Amino acid sequence: MQALVGHYGSTQLSSYSQTLLSGFLAVISVNLVIAFYICMAMKEPSDEHEPDPAFLAEAEASIRQSTPGGNEDSSEAREKQE
Repeated sequence: MQALVGHYGSTQLSSYSQTLLSGFLAVISVNLVIAFYICMAMKEPSDEHEPDPAFLAEAEASIRQSTPGGNEDSSEAREKQE
């Protein structure tokens, strides 16, 4: 990097300016990597991610036990909350 930057006249920049330039380049490159990962995540099909039915049944049973009116159906409980 130093040879590449030095070739284009970086020797005229002060060390403070070189530090600022390096910092800005680092921030920009990190933001580009983050944007790339976000784009890749958005392109993933959402229908492949199905929850495990056994886990869902266990979670619903746990919720029913922890709520005061635990014997109600979960759809009835949602309607009451709305």
